[in-house]
Amino acid sequence: MGKEKLHINIVVIGHVDSGKSTTTGHLIYKCGGIDKRTIEKFEKEAAEMGKGSFKYAWVLDKLKAERERGITIDISLWKFETSKYYVTIIDKSADLLPKTRNIYYYYQC
Repeated sequence: MGKEKLHINIVVIGHVDSGKSTTTGHLIYKCGGIDKRTIEKFEKEAAEMGKGSFKYAWVLDKLKAERERGITIDISLWKFETSKYYVTIIDKSADLLPKTRNIYYYYQC
């Protein structure tokens, strides 16, 4: 039998407009958690709205209001796997900090 994959939990927390969603979306893309075609679609849609640099943020920011305003409103969760790991990433803004403690306790490594 092969080696079992390790599960990695990542929670990204920071101030509004600090680049959490963009960085996290780029990490997901680089790790193979989302395909190039989808990123290209997001890039085109973002450019049409005058927000071309938001293509990676849109991996996690799904709400219309998030995309229009360029900020994360809701907590975003993304799961994917690599050849060695199962990865769960949560992205949230600092204004949701009261809810963070419960997430932290649940996803402790």
